[in-house]
Amino acid sequence: MIAKNRVGIVNYGVGNLMSVKRAVEHCGAEVALVDTPEGMDKVERLILPGVGAFGDCMLALDESGLRTALLNYVAESRPLLGICVGMQMLFDVGEEFGEHKGLGLVSGRVVAILPEHINGRVQKIPHIGWAELELPAGHKCGSWANTPLSQLNAGDCAYFVHSFTAIPDDSRHLIASSYYGNSMISAAIKKDNIVGVQFHPEKSGATGLKILSSFIS
Repeated sequence: MIAKNRVGIVNYGVGNLMSVKRAVEHCGAEVALVDTPEGMDKVERLILPGVGAFGDCMLALDESGLRTALLNYVAESRPLLGICVGMQMLFDVGEEFGEHKGLGLVSGRVVAILPEHINGRVQKIPHIGWAELELPAGHKCGSWANTPLSQLNAGDCAYFVHSFTAIPDDSRHLIASSYYGNSMISAAIKKDNIVGVQFHPEKSGATGLKILSSFIS
């Protein structure tokens, strides 16, 4: 039985589960760490965290036995939020340390952020720190209405830690972008009942809590 206002966090041995759990609880939801397929049947919404390398996270998900259950969950049009590498895993392929298959829920690839010379200096990789969130160029809706970013304003900042960025095949799935030097970062994506954020909402202060609150509601 699905418990109303219960949010599940996929526990497959990867990700900063406790920080995400505390942030979601702060937003008023009950949280369950989901480590069995049956656990997904008892939550209203699901969060897929991820920290580290794309291939390692996919291997851990496969070894946990939760991959098929996660795909079935999404196929039932239930809400899923991917965070950091958890967002990257939603895509077809990740190129970190060779090519690795993702979940294939959103068409596209996860590619390296290339170092650039900025003002005579090479920007450091990984990208670590705060960056502004912006509506992508050509975004037709002109706002974040009807997305978990609906409480934000363009220019609000979020906290990033990553070396790779997702590139959706369909630009309509990109709902927020950011920049590291001259490199465009896919900061947030949305496709039907699936949302992903490259940054860490649990580390992004008021901005992150607004996003988690919107996802919960």
